[in-house]
Amino acid sequence: MQELKYFQHYPENLQAQIRQLISTNQLQSYFKRKYPTGHQLQNQQLLYQYSTEIKQHFLKNTPRLNSVSFNKHTDMVKGTLGTHTQQQKIHGKKLKARYDIALNNQLKYAPQAILRALIVHELAHFKHAEHNKAFYKLCCHIEPDYHQLELDLRLFIVLDEQGLNFYK
Repeated sequence: MQELKYFQHYPENLQAQIRQLISTNQLQSYFKRKYPTGHQLQNQQLLYQYSTEIKQHFLKNTPRLNSVSFNKHTDMVKGTLGTHTQQQKIHGKKLKARYDIALNNQLKYAPQAILRALIVHELAHFKHAEHNKAFYKLCCHIEPDYHQLELDLRLFIVLDEQGLNFYK
């Protein structure tokens, strides 16, 4: 039985379906049908604007995002698809904070819905540091299809690892 390292916490019947998609080489056609095109947010300014709009609509009381970027140093294979950082520095009597999101460079070629799910995930970390019930509730509030998109994100990783990412 093929090990599915990104799907270990999913039910066995779903893992069987995923194995079948992979073994019969249908994963790529699944993605082509479900997500015919990749996103158009190819530069940092567009990505920042897109992320800020989501944040402003759902997380109004959180601090301003300083930057959102694709980062070639995060590694999809090691499981780091995106990172969020919160830095606070004291300048005299003022406390200055920075809130940044860095997304894996390979996600430049993802479908927009999958990119949105990852942005939602990283934005939710500004309110909830841990992956707990409140965290996932917030993710689903912002993106109702969050759990399906998270599954598809994991499938996208497999597709990319196999060199079958046709969005490039």
